[in-house]
Amino acid sequence: MVMIIQTQAARLGAAFAPERLCSRHLLRMLRPCSVHFLHRSSIHTKRKLHGAITPEKLVVPQTFIHDYFSANTSIDRGWVKNGVMAALSSIAEQPSTRSHSVHELILVEDRVKEGESSLSEQQADAEVLDIPATLSTTEDLPHRRRKRLEAISTGSEPAIPPDASSQLATAATNLPSSASIRRSVATYLSLSKPRLSFLIVLTSTAAYSLYPIPDILTTTASLASATTLSASTLTLAYLTTGTFLSSASANTLNMLFEPKYDALMTRTRNRPLVRKLVTPTAASLFAFTTGTAGLSLLYLGTNPTVAALSAFNIFLYAGIYTPLKRASVLNTWVGAIVGAIPPLMGWAAAAGQSATAEHHSWQDLLFTEEALGGWLLAGLLFAWQFPHFNALSHSIKDEYRNAGYRMLAWTNPAMNGRVALRYSFLLFPICAGLCWAGVVNNGFLALSTVCNIWISREAYRFWAKGGAGGSARGLFWASIWSLPLLMVGGLICKKGVWGGVLDRSISHDEEEEYEEEQMRDRSADVGMNNSSDDAITVAFLNKRPLGSRERLLNTVQI
Repeated sequence: MVMIIQTQAARLGAAFAPERLCSRHLLRMLRPCSVHFLHRSSIHTKRKLHGAITPEKLVVPQTFIHDYFSANTSIDRGWVKNGVMAALSSIAEQPSTRSHSVHELILVEDRVKEGESSLSEQQADAEVLDIPATLSTTEDLPHRRRKRLEAISTGSEPAIPPDASSQLATAATNLPSSASIRRSVATYLSLSKPRLSFLIVLTSTAAYSLYPIPDILTTTASLASATTLSASTLTLAYLTTGTFLSSASANTLNMLFEPKYDALMTRTRNRPLVRKLVTPTAASLFAFTTGTAGLSLLYLGTNPTVAALSAFNIFLYAGIYTPLKRASVLNTWVGAIVGAIPPLMGWAAAAGQSATAEHHSWQDLLFTEEALGGWLLAGLLFAWQFPHFNALSHSIKDEYRNAGYRMLAWTNPAMNGRVALRYSFLLFPICAGLCWAGVVNNGFLALSTVCNIWISREAYRFWAKGGAGGSARGLFWASIWSLPLLMVGGLICKKGVWGGVLDRSISHDEEEEYEEEQMRDRSADVGMNNSSDDAITVAFLNKRPLGSRERLLNTVQI
């Protein structure tokens, strides 16, 4: 009992501060403790030894708790003594820097004594004496932010999440066994690398839509009969479907050739062939079926040149790029060529719509002055892939090294940054070339300059910091956002679209004026010698029926 009274007195002495007291709380503290409180505290101390004599109940010591009972916080914070400025600074003060209550100190002390805290006794003493320094730890931060801060503090980059194929394969395994059809669809869709295939379809359709067609919004009857739009809905459907199926075939072959190496990387170890969700025979059959169907649709729905480009891209990706990844760093340049061919396919598909019977060969579609825009779009995709992939590979360079893939991110990190910076600068003249070639108007030049400045700035940080300090992640996301902005901006700023809308409104006004002039000339040619002629002319102009007197005069005159 004496020990309890001494403990309470010690806590009361620690909490006793004259400047923190008011009259009501002073009287409350001077009031003697009841026997019930002492008896309850005695039982509470024996509960640990004799195993819960009384039911568990939170016992709060009857000591002065400043933050809860204080009725005059302005005196405590010095508002009266120091004036309004002290009040404003106290309000703006962060919660982690304010003085903590005695109640918090008591709770921390009890946790340490009961063994609930994992800190040592020295750390517990430091926690009691200096709580503000320990409350603002990374434990209170969100999960992703805490992981990022821990990775930056250790000098490493946070690992990127699994790719779309791995995520789809994991989702397929989580489906119930009764949903066999959905599991099969998700598994085979994961073989196609859906995100990559969607990006390839996006670039090909954007190039198809950017192909310049003269007088696209002409309303004159004579020109409208001679003008055909390149944006054929059926041709676009053939191009989109055939490109996606061809990309799915190439990606499936890529997974077939390297399942044991994909198992060594966190990003790809959940792919369907690694987890044996699909047999190699079934995957080979899927690659053959999608490749054959895709090339057939491109051949029949667009033209043979587009189908040949797609077949060459499948061979280049699966037959050259995939084995070259373990042999030389030149695989990055070969992969960039693979990504640059789809825009050329879309351009050739649009050019084939306006080609004549005499000029429809692959030379006419790819190696003429009109094909310059397609090559510039291919160059845009070629240059964009280096800052994008170099930033991506830097985040998983250790996994590339363990899997045996020769990437600049770990073989030559300095060159990895220089290549990303060099090709980000190359985006400026390519976008300016699209304006010079007449594919887009000057609005695209302004929009592309903003996007290219952004990606070049991140590429410079990536090169200067060697990928550290979050610069690799910044460059990766800048590349992710800049490509859709450039593609959509090109469609909005296509040359002749907005001019065609204005020409359409102006030509409509000119047609109305021309019809009025024709009507006036026609009325001037009609003789107006008498009133009957005038009435006939007026009726003709006003398009109203003649009256009985006017019909009688007309009959007599005739």
